[in-house]
Amino acid sequence: MSQATDQPGTATTPGAPAREGNPLSTALMPLLLDVAVPLGGYYLLHEGFGLSLVLSLALSSVVPAVRTVLSLVRERAVNGLAGVMLVVNLLSLLLSFATGDARLMIAKDSVISSFVGGAILWSAVRGTPLMTAGLKPMLVKGSSAKAAAWDRLTSGNARFRSLERRYSAVWGAALLTECAARVIGAYTLPVEAMASWGSTAMLLGAILVGIVVGGAVGVSPMEKLLDAEAEQFEAPARV
Repeated sequence: MSQATDQPGTATTPGAPAREGNPLSTALMPLLLDVAVPLGGYYLLHEGFGLSLVLSLALSSVVPAVRTVLSLVRERAVNGLAGVMLVVNLLSLLLSFATGDARLMIAKDSVISSFVGGAILWSAVRGTPLMTAGLKPMLVKGSSAKAAAWDRLTSGNARFRSLERRYSAVWGAALLTECAARVIGAYTLPVEAMASWGSTAMLLGAILVGIVVGGAVGVSPMEKLLDAEAEQFEAPARV
């Protein structure tokens, strides 16, 4: 009577740690599911397949709605990014029924920007910055050492957490300023200018401010702290 033996390469050692996923893909997953999927879905349905604005917005809201509900049920917490995208889509649905003159049509889009900017700014005040979902993978760059360093810094370094909140605060303030500028522009600048390039220029300006100022007051000092923390823990391993 023969005894079964484990084949090389297929044995599983009891108590062995589970294989860790790629830090970069893990960090990017919330951005993919909560931002890229609803936005990409909307443009694909509306521009690609020619569905109506209302139907496209409704269908693209399914994923953030499901993720928001699952987060509430499983974790008793609100999924920040999914919740923001869901509200943005709902606001867009409501505003799609608004009618009025050309200036009102231009100004109404600022409602969306103001909500997003306000949500980001409020998340920074509460200490749960929404922009971290995009900031972390940008700084960690798929490095497991930096991912571990990030976790240590966010749990034990007050300056790092302050910089993290500051980065979101810059983006929130930039988007709120863009919202105010769009409303002012809608009622003071020529309609043709705002409709053709004015609104786009203001949004690009807000994004530029977020990148430049956010990089100076948030990304750069955070990157230095992260590199130093990762180097400190890697050095003994190389000895």
